[in-house]
Amino acid sequence: MPRFVELWIYLSATPLFGLTATLVVYLLAQAAYSRLNNAPWANPVLWSVVVIACGLLATGVDYPTYFAGAQFIHFLLGPAVVALAWPLWQRRVELRERYGRLLLAALLGGAAASGSALAMGWAVGLPHDVVLSLAPKSVTAPVAMGIAEKIGGIPALSAVFAVLTGMIGALSGKYLFDALRIATTTRGWAARGFALGTAAHGIGAARALHVNADAGAYAGLALGLQVVLAALLMPLVFRLL
Repeated sequence: MPRFVELWIYLSATPLFGLTATLVVYLLAQAAYSRLNNAPWANPVLWSVVVIACGLLATGVDYPTYFAGAQFIHFLLGPAVVALAWPLWQRRVELRERYGRLLLAALLGGAAASGSALAMGWAVGLPHDVVLSLAPKSVTAPVAMGIAEKIGGIPALSAVFAVLTGMIGALSGKYLFDALRIATTTRGWAARGFALGTAAHGIGAARALHVNADAGAYAGLALGLQVVLAALLMPLVFRLL
């Protein structure tokens, strides 16, 4: 037992701890997710976050120490996002045929996501800066933070809202699409994926990739469109208002 305690103290103080903990927890969560037939509520990202957060609290390891190791995985997010371009390249012919409708859907979807969040925030009387932090909630967290800083919101709070939005979208998307009777045909999967990528950014796109290749491709496209459109248009709109 004393040797185990000494080993724990050593590992928890080194970058190896964050990297090992993240990989082990995610692989276990992914295995459970597969055994449960990819049930939305068993989303491995959600449970990895919950388990790691509880572990850090229980062991008293501070976040900077954990992130010193986890940053190696964080670095891979960039190449992972770029890799989403491959399924789009495979579908380049159909994308050229639909680009006008997809762009319009991205504009309307992004406006609806941001506008509904702002309306609900104002309706319940949230402080002005908190309401502004809600505006980019459907854009991936790093971009949402940059947008929030430009429009007068709180970047850290926008990151929290973005992660929560992604989690909620990944967990509830299947049930909502089934309730709306969106078919699981090729076109139906494309519609589901595009909607999920628009509303729930990277976490939603990851869920879509787990379920269907067409859904994952269109979710990645929607994610990219939202990043570009929100980064260009949202600061401009708020400046005019």
